[in-house]
Amino acid sequence: MPQKELFIHISKNMTPVYKSAIALSLFILAYTAASAQEPSDALRYSYLNPSGSARSQAIGGAGIGLGGDITNTFLNPAGIALFKTNEFVLTPGFSFGSNKSTYLGNPDKDSKSSFNFGSTGFVFAVPSSKGAKWRNFSFGIGLNKLADFNSNVSLKGLNNQSSYSEKYLEELISSNVTNPNDAANNFPYGSSLAFNTFLIDTISGPSGEVTGYRTQATTATGLIQSQRIQTKGGLSEFGLAGGGNLADKLYLGFGLGIDILNYTRNSSYDEADATEVANNFNYFTVDEYLKTTGAGLNLKLGAIYKPTEFWRIGLNVTTPTWFSMKDEYTTKVTTSLEGYGGDPEVKFQSSTDLNNGQPGSYEYNYRTPWKIGGGVAFVFREEKDITRQKGFVTADVEWIDYGGSAYHTSTNGDQSAGDYFSKLNSTIKDQYKSAFNFRAGGELKFNTIMARLGFAYLGDPYNDEKFKANRFNLSGGLGYRDKGMFVDLTYVQMFGKDGFYPYRLEQGPFSPATLKGSRGNVLLTVGFKF
Repeated sequence: MPQKELFIHISKNMTPVYKSAIALSLFILAYTAASAQEPSDALRYSYLNPSGSARSQAIGGAGIGLGGDITNTFLNPAGIALFKTNEFVLTPGFSFGSNKSTYLGNPDKDSKSSFNFGSTGFVFAVPSSKGAKWRNFSFGIGLNKLADFNSNVSLKGLNNQSSYSEKYLEELISSNVTNPNDAANNFPYGSSLAFNTFLIDTISGPSGEVTGYRTQATTATGLIQSQRIQTKGGLSEFGLAGGGNLADKLYLGFGLGIDILNYTRNSSYDEADATEVANNFNYFTVDEYLKTTGAGLNLKLGAIYKPTEFWRIGLNVTTPTWFSMKDEYTTKVTTSLEGYGGDPEVKFQSSTDLNNGQPGSYEYNYRTPWKIGGGVAFVFREEKDITRQKGFVTADVEWIDYGGSAYHTSTNGDQSAGDYFSKLNSTIKDQYKSAFNFRAGGELKFNTIMARLGFAYLGDPYNDEKFKANRFNLSGGLGYRDKGMFVDLTYVQMFGKDGFYPYRLEQGPFSPATLKGSRGNVLLTVGFKF
C-alpha cells in the first residue's frame, strides 16, 4: 500500500465477535444517517444557559429561593406567590457571539448575532379575605426563550491519518453489500451518494466479483479538511404557574411548561488534496441539512420558606420534558476527481435524487433529564413594604443528569428503530454524566435605582476525557422602579468550552475539534403594575 490508499475488503472469514462489533457500531452509523439523531442532539436540548427577565439574568439567573419575578413561572413556581399586585412584563434582547475552534492543531474562528427575548407575560394576584391563613393566590402566564441555537462554527486542519469518506466504506462493508446496484441505491443519505459520484469505488476479484470498496481520497499526500456549521432556531417555553401564600411564611407553587423546539443545521464538510500530485482526487464536499421541530410538556413543583423575615429557602423540581419530534434532512455529495469516472469533471448527487425529490423525514419521541434545585436568599431590611427594602443576595444550586436523556420510537412495532434507540440511549448514558450548576447574584437598591451583579457556572456534562466542557456567565445590570413602572437593563457575557467530532470511524483514527465560545447578550425588561 505505497500511497496509503484507503480500502476495505469484504471478508467471509471474520470472526463472529469481530463481525458483531462492526455491525453494532455501523448499525448506529447507518441508522443515524437516515434519521439524524445523535448523542449531541440530546445534550443540545438539556445543557441550557440561565434565562429569564433582565432582572433575573443580571443576578446570574438565581431565583429558586428569592421569588417575586415573572421568571419564576419557568423556574420555581412558588416564587409567583410572592406577587401581591398584577404585572405585565416585556423582555426583548440581542445577542452576539463568536466560536474559536482548534482542529488538528489549527485554529479558526466564526461569529453570528441574533435577536432574542426573555421572560414576557402577565402575573395576576388574587388576595384572600382579611384574616385568612392563605393571604393570596397568584398566577403567571408567559413566554420565555430557554435556548438560542443561532451560531456559526468553522474549522480547518491537515489530516494524514484518516478521511471522512471512510465512513462510507464502513457503511457498505457492515451491510455486506456485494451488488453495485445496492451500493448505488440503498444508502441515499450516505454511501450511495459517494458511490454514484465515484468517490467510493469497488474492488474486484479475479472473476469480476466485488470483494471490497476503496475511496479516492488518500492520506499519503495529506487531506485539507474543513467544515462550516450554521445553526439557527431556538427552544421556547410557554409557561403557566400558580402559587399560594400561607401566612407570608410558606409559598407553594405548581407549573406547566409547553416547550416549542425549532432547530436548523446546515453543515458543509470539505476534503481536498493538499498537493497538486495527480492521484485521481481533487476534492469532495458533503452538504447536510437538518431541520428538527417538536413540542413537549413538563411539570414544575416548588416551595419557598421564610424561617425569619430576612431569610428565604427554596426548592424546585422540574420533571423531564416529553417531546414529540420530527426531523427533515437532505444530503448532497460533490466530487472532483481529476477526470476519474469520466465526464463531467465535477459530479454531484443529492439524497432527493434517490427519494422521489423529497427530503427524508422521521418522527420520534425524546425525553430530557430531571432537574432538582435549591436556593437561598437573604433580603436586607425585609418588610411588607418592598419599597423600603435595600437589596438582597441569593444563590442556587441545581443537579441534572445529562445521561438521563432518552429517545424512543413513536411507531409501535418498529423493531429496527427500537433497537437503534436502545443503542443510542446506552451511548448517551456512557458519554454524559450528572453535573451541578451554580447561580448567584445580588442587588443593591438606592431609592428608585437598583444595581445588580451575578454569575452562573454550568458543570462538565461529559464522561469523555477528550472533552472538558463548561460554561461561565458574568452579568450586571441596572433597574428603575417608580409609580407602578419598572425598567431593567442587563448585559450577560458567556464564556464556554466544548467540543465535537467532525466524523467518527469504527476502524480508523478520528480527531475531535475543541471549541471556545464567547457570547454577549443585552436584555431590556419593561414592566407595568396594574
